[in-house]
Amino acid sequence: MIQFSNVWKSYSRELFTASPAALQDISFSLQPGQTLGMIGANGAGKSTCIKLLMDFIRPDQGKIRLLGTTPNNYRVRNRIGYLPETANFPANLTALDMLRFTGDTCNMRAAAIRSAAEKWLCRLGLWEDRKRPLRNYSKGMQQRANFAIALLNEPELLILDEPMSGLDPIGRADILSLIGELKEQGKSILFCSHILEDVDRLVDKVLVLHKGRKLFEGPPRALATQQQRATFVEGYLSLVQEGVPND
Repeated sequence: MIQFSNVWKSYSRELFTASPAALQDISFSLQPGQTLGMIGANGAGKSTCIKLLMDFIRPDQGKIRLLGTTPNNYRVRNRIGYLPETANFPANLTALDMLRFTGDTCNMRAAAIRSAAEKWLCRLGLWEDRKRPLRNYSKGMQQRANFAIALLNEPELLILDEPMSGLDPIGRADILSLIGELKEQGKSILFCSHILEDVDRLVDKVLVLHKGRKLFEGPPRALATQQQRATFVEGYLSLVQEGVPND
């Protein structure tokens, strides 16, 4: 589903001056049906990885494979559900407007769009608010609307950037449950989160990034064992404090 091979990426600080590498020789994979949690402090390189997958930016070196092709193949977009960290909707559109637009861009039939929109808006508790402008939604409601958009076309692969952002405890528990349901359905899922307990609960393996380097890739329990700690969270903190790659 996803394969990064020796990927490097730098952002230019100013003309002809390179900044430190945002990603340094990063390799990792996500297999069909797996759930991968990408974790690390701010500036670790998580957002850069997602931007590369979505073809918002291109790598300086290395190769990226996405669903058997490359991220710049526009046809692959119909097979991906993407949830950005921050919702950014046109001011006057409703949830139904956004879902219809999304369905059209995915070449879905009108009947399929209507059915899927009702399914996901009901599941995410937004059906009664479907005709309200999205600008009037709370941050948590906007995040749930974003989730409905990501799921509309029944994607094979979900890329979720901080899916719990802006959610209250009840909303967070519901999204955790939904991700678990999607995982049981065999969806391939990559998500970033600062909530380590959520990562430990949901993922098959974790990718730990730190200052653009990969420190660990494997099951959460294996990280705890490697660091000789009782829990995954303790193992992660120990690894990051060391800051030494251990591929």
